[in-house]
Amino acid sequence: MNQFSLAVSRGIARVTEAALGPYQTAVIRIGFSVTWLLFLLRELPHRRELYGPDGPWSWDLAQQLIGSNGSFTTLMWSDGRIWFEIVYALAVLSSALLMLGWRTRTMSVLFMVGVLSLQNRSVFMGDGGDNVLHLMSIYLVFTRCAQVWSLDARRAARDRAARERGERVTDRTGPALWGVLGFVLVAVTLAGRMQGDWLIPALLWTVWAVQALWWLVGRRAGTGEPRILLDVVANIVHNGALLVIMAEACLIYATAGWYKIQGSRWQDGTAVYYPLQLEYFSPWPALADLLSASGTMVMLVTYGTVLVQVAFPFTLFNRRVKNVLLAVMMTEHAVIAVVLGLPFFSLAMIAADAVFLPTGFLRRLGGRAARVRDRLPRRGGRAILPGQRAPESAEATHVGFGA
Repeated sequence: MNQFSLAVSRGIARVTEAALGPYQTAVIRIGFSVTWLLFLLRELPHRRELYGPDGPWSWDLAQQLIGSNGSFTTLMWSDGRIWFEIVYALAVLSSALLMLGWRTRTMSVLFMVGVLSLQNRSVFMGDGGDNVLHLMSIYLVFTRCAQVWSLDARRAARDRAARERGERVTDRTGPALWGVLGFVLVAVTLAGRMQGDWLIPALLWTVWAVQALWWLVGRRAGTGEPRILLDVVANIVHNGALLVIMAEACLIYATAGWYKIQGSRWQDGTAVYYPLQLEYFSPWPALADLLSASGTMVMLVTYGTVLVQVAFPFTLFNRRVKNVLLAVMMTEHAVIAVVLGLPFFSLAMIAADAVFLPTGFLRRLGGRAARVRDRLPRRGGRAILPGQRAPESAEATHVGFGA
């Protein structure tokens, strides 16, 4: 009984004392924001046909569909061309800033709003990766995904160093963002635009209120206990969201694998052959012909795909096997991006897979990137020589409105 109680207490402490997987959540933050940003930039010349007023899926049709399913999209607030351009530009900007980790909590909310607004406006635009991005954009709001590899982390380290020197640190950007977004949220709610399902409006209001509470506790609390309590709650929410992200990735692969098993073409080992013969999925016809020329290769890839997808969720209990299958799946998605011409689907799946990458590997990867960065010349000062310590630590946690 004592051992059981000790194990329970250790588990509770692990969940509440820290936000787990800081490197993994940073990778998926960067991965999904880069995926969405590159997609928006690629479709910039065709944005009005895909999601705007010039598309075949008209504003009236979208309004009827959203009226029946209650989906959230800001593009239904107005059918004007100027409003569409504003929403699209904000989606691009929030993706870029989330990738950099600037005011991450705010940018994660705006990123989610941009993803939902465009995808729910034209539901027939997508290749499968959009469904993953749709879900992950919501989950990211609940994570503390800027603990490392972000501008927020550097700012937190710089502010902490200033406080240790006895200097006063004042944040004006965070409250200004909070005030502007709060004004917009109040105006939209009073105008009756928050129609449909209650989930996203409730989430927007909750995040806005929590940001205010976080700032007030940091500035007005006489003791450290209220801030510690908020940190504990934030860690629990983060760790829960991280678990959901991992479960979602496993569910995607398990479902895909078990559905493939039921297909006759997957059973006889020829399923991979047919997409390679479709012109729509053959940006490099010569490469597709080369891969489909060998019946043995087609059979191995077909059976191997099913085996990896079905087995992956069960390999999480064995780190070495999991890492091998993870490398195989990421390689497979990279091949799909090139051979089948589905780069954004592959990027979304690789970003989802990244949540399972080993912490040691990510630290080494970050260390190598830091060494490359430190060797580059810097404006306004000398470059950091190899072996010197960078002035800002990458291990800092969120502070204030960047939380």
